[in-house]
Amino acid sequence: MNSLIKLELARALRNKKFLFFSVIYPAALFLLIAGGADSHTKVDGTGLTVPTYMMVSMASFGALTAVLMGNSERIAKERESGWVRQLRLTALPGRGYVLAKTASAAVVSLPSIVVVFVVAAAVKDVRLDAWQWLALTGSIWAGSLVFAALGVAIGYLATGDAVRPITMITYFGLSMLGGLWMPTTTFPQWLQDIAKWLPTHAYAALGRAIEQSQAPHATDLVNLAVYFVLFAGGAAWLYRKDTLKA
Repeated sequence: MNSLIKLELARALRNKKFLFFSVIYPAALFLLIAGGADSHTKVDGTGLTVPTYMMVSMASFGALTAVLMGNSERIAKERESGWVRQLRLTALPGRGYVLAKTASAAVVSLPSIVVVFVVAAAVKDVRLDAWQWLALTGSIWAGSLVFAALGVAIGYLATGDAVRPITMITYFGLSMLGGLWMPTTTFPQWLQDIAKWLPTHAYAALGRAIEQSQAPHATDLVNLAVYFVLFAGGAAWLYRKDTLKA
């Protein structure tokens, strides 16, 4: 399994297009959205400045990009090409393939988080305590496992031709409606009521609680835990179903 993880990491790091969208793109979006914002203007209902608020949003968005986009398309295409079937003929256990995919995506997601933090601190003078930077990195990185599980599920659900549109709709829908691109306080009330149930909304809320020196809300933790169980359970069921078909 270690060899497969190394192979997956090498493939991910060689993919310049993937690295751009997962590492550089979120930091560029942060500059586009928060670059011209006043460093003292606060987002309604949060007590956080626009740069501080959007830093967590874009770091979460970058991690989401790495684990969701990185997993779904590759798994679907490898199933279609017969690569997954070939791996089943080896001594590699089924969970090893899934773990290798998740590990490679998780490793790539870490730079996307760190780059956004560095840009926010250097360009917009975002300042936090050392424990907050560490807690933010850990919570966003760990929370991305929810979406890694979703990526695996989509990869086993969709065909090679259908996986991209399904992933893109899911990706942009969760990002926009979950408030990663703009504060949900700007949404109509009915849309805010929908947004608070989405995993992306709870995901970013973890980081914002840390920025406010508060403990994460129990509802956000439960939200993410429930979605992780659903996505991971769905991925496991689809994997077994795909194995029986092979």
